Amino acid sequence: MLEQPCIYDLSLKELTETLTRWGEPAYRARQVWEWLYRHYVDSFDQMTNLPKALRARLSEAFTLRPLAQVTEWISRNRLTRKSLFTLADGETVETVLMLYEKRRTLCISSQVGCGMACPFCATGLSGFTRNLTTGEIVAQVLHYARVLATADAPRGDFPIPLPTRVTNVVFMGMGEPMANYERVWKAIRILVDKRGFNLGARHITVSTVGIVPGIKRMAEEGLQVRLAVSLHAADDELRNVLVPLNRVYPIRALMEAVRYYIARTGRRVTFEYALMRDVNDRPEHARALARLLQGVLAHVNLIPMNPVEGSPYQPSTRKATVTFARLLEDAGIPVTIRLRRGIDINAGCGQLRRHVLEMKENRSLPVA
Repeated sequence: MLEQPCIYDLSLKELTETLTRWGEPAYRARQVWEWLYRHYVDSFDQMTNLPKALRARLSEAFTLRPLAQVTEWISRNRLTRKSLFTLADGETVETVLMLYEKRRTLCISSQVGCGMACPFCATGLSGFTRNLTTGEIVAQVLHYARVLATADAPRGDFPIPLPTRVTNVVFMGMGEPMANYERVWKAIRILVDKRGFNLGARHITVSTVGIVPGIKRMAEEGLQVRLAVSLHAADDELRNVLVPLNRVYPIRALMEAVRYYIARTGRRVTFEYALMRDVNDRPEHARALARLLQGVLAHVNLIPMNPVEGSPYQPSTRKATVTFARLLEDAGIPVTIRLRRGIDINAGCGQLRRHVLEMKENRSLPVA
């Protein structure tokens, strides 16, 4: 028997067409949409203004649970929580909720694993398995939308006052969003729909290691979604090592696509730069980055990386990080140092999944 399709895979138009084929009036689709994306229900039985027969048919036709939480780790300061979800085929993905003073930011995944093979990234080291469906992407957001909506703040789990809703979504979890472009953008359009979840497009960020056709395509989408580029090096020789895709889309081609995006949208681009000790964090690296970004509507986000166990790539020192930032500022490049979050709960991309997989493998080993 085939798995039930996920209702979150459907746009409102597709949902309306489905219910119309069933002989239902079009307004029923809007009612279902509101239950899904305004009330975050996880059962069709909760859609109390629908006829019982329609609720039963929806239950037979669709699932509302394309993923299930395996585990959740909460940081010591209670401001970061990371979930590992299992999918219908047994694969797993991660989602991270980060609490700030006025923001509730979700870092979500777009693929199971990642094919970009960046050697400092836990997900990259795990390899690529498959793309997530639109429904699996949307379900990550709805899971934490429910958590926040039912939170009494402040309390132990949520030590700061909440907006009781997701305020920001960043596609910076497992996977390369541009390599799953169609499903990612369908999910984005579902999340920004004013009749449903109604998340502002400016509160969504799509990160890429530099898939040039995807950046150019994003420039034509007509939504004010933010673009972030994972750069990590300002010259091709080093970037070829840290971001192997650079061999396909070298820095010159990447920067041409970024300039095209800025010209078409008028939006500033964030460049993410994970600082690695004695690899890309020296003063000469900062000066090269400043030269690369001169005249570009850009902002640099310096990332104190979360170390991956066994990796030769380790975080920069605080002194090197501050020096790097100062050199960029002196050159007129806007820069911030990202607040490190969740280092005690494997909050870096792919780390919790890798940890759980390793534990499973170890349990399967015979005891000496």
